[in-house]
Amino acid sequence: MILAIIQARIGSTRLPKKVLLDLKGKTVLEHVVERVKKSNKINELIVATTINIEDLEIVKLCSNKGIRVFCGSEDDVLDRFYQITKLMNPKHIVRITADCPLIDPDIINKTIDLHLLKNSDYTCNTLKETFPDGLDVEIFTYEALQKAWKEAKLTSEREHVTSYIRNHREIFKISGLENIQNLSKKRWTLDEYDDYKFLKIIFESVYAVNSDFRMGDILEYLRRNPDVEEINNHIIRNEGYLKSIREDIEIKTERI
Repeated sequence: MILAIIQARIGSTRLPKKVLLDLKGKTVLEHVVERVKKSNKINELIVATTINIEDLEIVKLCSNKGIRVFCGSEDDVLDRFYQITKLMNPKHIVRITADCPLIDPDIINKTIDLHLLKNSDYTCNTLKETFPDGLDVEIFTYEALQKAWKEAKLTSEREHVTSYIRNHREIFKISGLENIQNLSKKRWTLDEYDDYKFLKIIFESVYAVNSDFRMGDILEYLRRNPDVEEINNHIIRNEGYLKSIREDIEIKTERI
């Protein structure tokens, strides 16, 4: 079984409640769920949020929309993922973050296909950044996740789920999907208000015409409207992860 886990929470210092912001009548999270479900390689999907009381808004939204949801640790996201997999027993896990409403199901499928073809422990499309920021896909085996959960000690490795795997390439078989054209300077994710302004235009212009749009449709729109990319291209890619690396400390975790 291939399980997709969409990581979501309300708390965001740069853009509070970003996953519940509206894009053409639906929340950002709803768009992510709908687009991930378009992948024909995924068997099950669940939203992974936290036990923080403010994240009850996510639980209520998922409940109202018939979306599976799990509440776990707020800071130890690696543990949150592991507890889900213990319950659902998948062979492979696809990790998607809820701040990526332009996630492309075709790219999800290509990442999964490469992962299975190479018989890898971990596969992603960000080892070498060639896709737009916001189309990030990761897939890993249950065994790789379990080992990371047991061994990871750095705060960044607990918070970012797959950091331990990526940091230990001598242990894990890792594969990377690359795009033919390097589009890594394009920013299609949601961290700040300028990102939201960019995404609103995309949904008002591309989604309104074709709700089943893909990366190519966005690229064509931006080719005709290059000024739209100026809205948020000043924001640093992976700023949150880089911050956590700077603040890394060793932590001791108790295993049951």
